[in-house]
Amino acid sequence: MVDHQFADAGLAELYDAQHPWESRGDYAFYSGLVMAAESVLDVGCGTGTLLHAARAAGHAGRLCGLDPAAGMIERARKRTDVEWLLGDLTTVHLDREFDLIVMAGHAFQVFVTDDELRTSLASIRSALTENGRFAFETRNPAARAWERWTPDNVSEFVDACGNTVRSWHEVETPLEDDLVSFTTTYTSPAWDRPQESQSTLRFLDAAALSTFLAEVGFVVDEQFGDWDQSLLTETSPEIITLAGR
Repeated sequence: MVDHQFADAGLAELYDAQHPWESRGDYAFYSGLVMAAESVLDVGCGTGTLLHAARAAGHAGRLCGLDPAAGMIERARKRTDVEWLLGDLTTVHLDREFDLIVMAGHAFQVFVTDDELRTSLASIRSALTENGRFAFETRNPAARAWERWTPDNVSEFVDACGNTVRSWHEVETPLEDDLVSFTTTYTSPAWDRPQESQSTLRFLDAAALSTFLAEVGFVVDEQFGDWDQSLLTETSPEIITLAGR
């Protein structure tokens, strides 16, 4: 997931090490869409991996990444032939500039209030060209992914310095409606102390999602339940949506 608490460049570096491009099914899905579009905005772009890969693969059009986390954008800017914007959908104003807008890495789930979600969706729609599309995913709440976010479920990886790092999530209980708040802890024998980030994500089901999209004028073109483009079902892990103006 893209954790927008990664304002620190060190935590952003850990995110890259833990989630390498080659291991992520969502990037294979989004890369095809990005390469087929003339102009692309990546909202919640994180460290810019998706747009870096697109430019390296020969994308010759406009590529722009937007993220509110300074640490993420700092790492994204190592590639200078892509536009990078530090901020969010309330601080930038774009009018029909992009053929495709994507939100990968479950970034869509950081919109935790109804007003924030409606405002953000309206801004995304305004930034699309007449025939533009918005592609994003959110975890299907029926799959209850957060139940596996426990200190017993530890992820281990190697950071850029060659240090072994262990990480785990700890969910705050009780849950608040469709919101899940949790702390991610990182430890390494090479460090003096652990590092932590805190996040809150919203889990919307397909019906609620469709209502919010329709309220601001989006029309759902396609929906999938996983990155192999399988049909969306009650038990699908993801709700992957492509919507148009």
